[in-house]
Amino acid sequence: MRRIKGIFLIVSLLFLFGFAERTQGQELDYEPKVLLVTAHPDDDALYAATVFKTTHLLDGIVDLAIMTNGEGGYKYSTLGNYIYNRELDREEVGRDYLPSIRKRELMAGGKIVGMRNYFFFDQVDDEYSKNIASPLEKWDTDWIKQRLEKILKEEQYDFVFTMMPSKETHGHHKASAILALQTIQELPEEERPLVFATTIVDSLGEKIDYSQLKGYPISKLMEGQQPMEFDRRQKFGFDNRLDYKIIGNWVIAEHKSQGTMQLLMGRGNVEQYWPYALNDREDLMKAKEFFEAVNEVPIYRNPNIDFRN
Repeated sequence: MRRIKGIFLIVSLLFLFGFAERTQGQELDYEPKVLLVTAHPDDDALYAATVFKTTHLLDGIVDLAIMTNGEGGYKYSTLGNYIYNRELDREEVGRDYLPSIRKRELMAGGKIVGMRNYFFFDQVDDEYSKNIASPLEKWDTDWIKQRLEKILKEEQYDFVFTMMPSKETHGHHKASAILALQTIQELPEEERPLVFATTIVDSLGEKIDYSQLKGYPISKLMEGQQPMEFDRRQKFGFDNRLDYKIIGNWVIAEHKSQGTMQLLMGRGNVEQYWPYALNDREDLMKAKEFFEAVNEVPIYRNPNIDFRN
């Protein structure tokens, strides 16, 4: 009997130790919900590490709203020809086949980071240009905002992450961010999620050359506010040999139709999330607590997964 009690005590301690490992650093008392708003079917790699930790380690939900069908990527699809057995770098072929191919690639990467749902807006990916006027004129912007509003009201997200709409970025990136901001601004204040502009830099605390996109005051960042950050170089695993740049590389690797995307492997160390001025400054504590949890919650062995299979 004494031996049985001893075994029971050991098992109990092991269980408690595993539970403590699971909950250490988990400071949130809710399951966070996040919506990413992007332009192309590979822009999701920008958020990869934060999304992975949110879904796998914080029991959160992340969805993606993607504006274009990605057909304009045909110019970079030469290597993809050999994967998909199509001449994807010929414009007439690429524009025909890439929308479905790139959706499959996107969802393969999304499976890695735990994406829950995808909202495809299927606007034409016509050309590369830094001019924001082009997509705002050619896209069905009224319908986009109506659909975004419906999604936001139904899902009640805590956070929305857009791409940084800086001067030097793709016009589609700018347009996707501006449309998201305009939609959120039109919501009642009590229904608005916190919204952030996202970029990747090399070092923690690195400054960026952006405060507002000229002509679009809605895109202004909150003054005097530093970004929320996640360092992909955070170490874990045996002998601390692993880090979260691996997750970013895995997601990039799924976008095989896009040769230039593969050149981003291993580049960029820190995901930065800058709050827009549209946010209520007093509400930012919620975001700070969220990113503290993202940074602190450790990798663990999920008791719901049978690692023997």
